[in-house]
Amino acid sequence: MNPAYFAFAALGLIWGTNFLFMKWASVDLAASQIVFLRVLFGFLPLLAVALFSRALKWRHLRHAHHFLVMSLLATVIYYYAFAKGAGLLFSSIAGMLSGAIPLFSFLCAWALLREERPNARMIAGIASGFVGVLLIARPWNAHAAGVNLPGVGYMVAGSLSVGCSFVYARRFLSSLDLSPLALSTWQIGFALVLIGCVTDFHGIGRVTGDARALVGLVFGLGLTGTGIAYILYYFIVRRLGAVTASSVTYIPPVAAMLMGSWIAQEPIGAVELLAMGAILGGVFLLQRGRQAHASAVREPRKATDQGRRVV
Repeated sequence: MNPAYFAFAALGLIWGTNFLFMKWASVDLAASQIVFLRVLFGFLPLLAVALFSRALKWRHLRHAHHFLVMSLLATVIYYYAFAKGAGLLFSSIAGMLSGAIPLFSFLCAWALLREERPNARMIAGIASGFVGVLLIARPWNAHAAGVNLPGVGYMVAGSLSVGCSFVYARRFLSSLDLSPLALSTWQIGFALVLIGCVTDFHGIGRVTGDARALVGLVFGLGLTGTGIAYILYYFIVRRLGAVTASSVTYIPPVAAMLMGSWIAQEPIGAVELLAMGAILGGVFLLQRGRQAHASAVREPRKATDQGRRVV
C-alpha cells in the first residue's frame, strides 16, 4: 500500500489533536507563550531535515521579505488566533470551526486575485459552510454550552489569516526556485524570531507543573503538530498531488470532535453535529465546484489547441 495514505491519515489525526493540546496548555500559559513553544519545537525537526538534505541556501535570504509576510500570516497570527480561540471554546468546537479554513481560503483568493468566478455549486458550498459556522456561534443564544463569541471570532480571524497566506504564496512564491521544505523552514524560523520578540516569558515555566499539558505542547503541538506535520504534508503533495492533499482538511474537525468528547468529556449535541456536517458539506461542494470550473476552462483550451494543430 502507498505509504502516502498512511501519512495522509496520520496528518489528519495530528492536526485534529492540536485543539485539545492548545486547550490544556491555555490553563497555564498565555496564547503567545503557547505559540512560541509550539514554533520552537516545530522548528527543530524542520531545521534538522532541511540541513541534512541541504535544502537551505544563503541566497534564499533575498526573499526574506516574503518569508516575513508568510511567517506572520501562516504562522504567528494564525497560531495565535487559534490558541486564543481554543482557550475560550471547547476543543471540539474549535476543531469544527477549523474545518472552514478552505472556505475562507477561497474567499480570500476570489476577493484578492479575482481569478475564479464562483459557480452555483461553489456558492452553495460557501453558504453551507457559513451556516455551519453560524450554528456553532449561535449569536442568538449567548448562554449555549461551550460557545464564546470572541472565541469564534479568533477562530475566524485565524482562518482568514491562513487563507490570505495561500493567496500570498500563490501570487508571490509559486514562481520562486524554492523547495517546500526550504520555504517552510525559513517561514517557521522567521516566525520563531517574531513571536520571541513579542512574548512575555514571565510564568512560562508553569506548564512544567502539568505533565499532560507539557507533553501535549512539546510533542503534540510542536514536534508533531508543526514540524512533522509540515514534512508529512509535503510528502503527501509529492506522492498524491495537491488536490488529494487538500482533502486532509476533512479529518481534523472529526478527530477534534471525537477527542473532545471522549477524552475531555465535552458535550456534543445535535446542533454541533449538524454544524459540522454543514461545514464539511460546504467544503465538499466548494471543491467539486472548483473541479467542475477547472474542467470547463480546460475543455475550450483543449479544443482550441486541437484546432490549431489541424490548421
